[in-house]
Amino acid sequence: MVEIKIYSEPITLGQFVKFLGLIYSGGEVKIFLEENDIFVNDVPEKRRGKKLFSGDLVQINDQKYVLKVENVH
Repeated sequence: MVEIKIYSEPITLGQFVKFLGLIYSGGEVKIFLEENDIFVNDVPEKRRGKKLFSGDLVQINDQKYVLKVENVH
C-alpha cells in the first residue's frame, strides 16, 4: 500500500488519478475509470467527482493507496 500525501481535502477521484500521473488530462478521466477496476473503501467506484478524504483507501486494479492530509505551515 502506498501512502499519498495531499495538501487539501476533499480531492475528487478524477483529480487523484491525474495527481498519480496515470492520466495526463482531465478529459482522459472518464475513459480511465471505465477501463480500470477502481474501489474506494472497498466499494466499486466509477464517478470522477467522488470526493476523497484523508484516510480513504483507493484501489486501482491491484495497487492500493491511502490518502493522508499533510498540513502545510
